[in-house]
Amino acid sequence: MNKILTIVGARPQFVKAAVVSKALSKVNIQEEIIHTGQHYDYNMSTVFWKELNIPAPSVNLEIGSGQHGSQTGQMMEQIEKIILSAELKPQALLVYGDTNSTLAGALVASKLNIPILHIEAGLRSFNKEMPEEINRILTDHVSDLLFCSSDTGVKQLKKEGLTKGVHNCGDVMYDAVKIFSKIAEKKIDLSNITSLKSGSYSLATIHRPSNTDTPENIKSIVEAFSDIKQPIIWPVHPRNKTRIAQLTVPQNLILIDPVSYLEMLLLIKHSEKVLTDSGGLQKEAYWLQKQCITLRNETEWIETLNGDWNTLVGSNKIKILRAFNDSPKSNWVPLYGNGKASEKIASQILDFLSQV
Repeated sequence: MNKILTIVGARPQFVKAAVVSKALSKVNIQEEIIHTGQHYDYNMSTVFWKELNIPAPSVNLEIGSGQHGSQTGQMMEQIEKIILSAELKPQALLVYGDTNSTLAGALVASKLNIPILHIEAGLRSFNKEMPEEINRILTDHVSDLLFCSSDTGVKQLKKEGLTKGVHNCGDVMYDAVKIFSKIAEKKIDLSNITSLKSGSYSLATIHRPSNTDTPENIKSIVEAFSDIKQPIIWPVHPRNKTRIAQLTVPQNLILIDPVSYLEMLLLIKHSEKVLTDSGGLQKEAYWLQKQCITLRNETEWIETLNGDWNTLVGSNKIKILRAFNDSPKSNWVPLYGNGKASEKIASQILDFLSQV
């Protein structure tokens, strides 16, 4: 029987696994999942597995947070032990995106001569100060199957000399949004999250160290928020609670605990606009046809910038306010496939495994 090992560890990867794991099962690919524990808070981890009905991981390494080198090294050590002790060596190892969990799995597999399958290949922000940029470049260059979300990724890999095993399958997160946004409307009551009415608020998420660990940046962002004449809901990442406590929080900024994936989709769907430094949320906002103001100076998802549906503003107060007061300048058009990326990926993996 075809068997692969999947490495996940962070919230966005749980969402992707929710649709890809089902697609793999449908084509009779046996999958073992290792959860590194990179995201470990209940609202950032456990609730996702329950809510999205993801197959239970074979093991949770419970690595937790830490410095990049230490965290990645611990993951590599534990993943290698598991693979070497397994009775049945996996035919391939599957990784998602650009986290330390991604890189740890890819490096271990490359050393053990196990083929690597990388979902969300070819993304580049061209900012090597971001740890994610290093992770995605290194992972792409040791991978055997590279699944891109758009032609932009395919072209970028070609520039880097990577053409074998490259496929444009669309984005698996679009699959998830199409499925789970409908489920969210049925299962979640917005009034249980906020008393604000649909369309009367905007949604913010801020978690990148370039913003949260730089006092002048987070101060500038919060000052911009205070000048927005609308409530802004901000689910606060656990690692940032102490930092936020040091700020003067304006009355219109409503801080809440992290929310589940279904709750997040509902909050996006009923917001007016989204302000974020997240990669995934930029796409989710786009697919749900919400204008996004990205609190970064670059994005991997350059297609979303067309027509000002997404605007890069960094932490600049003036740019944030200007973008917030603007509107998209073109009609919304579909991006990143047709919502069947997971099926295409499963089919490509099955073909690949038959030749391994």
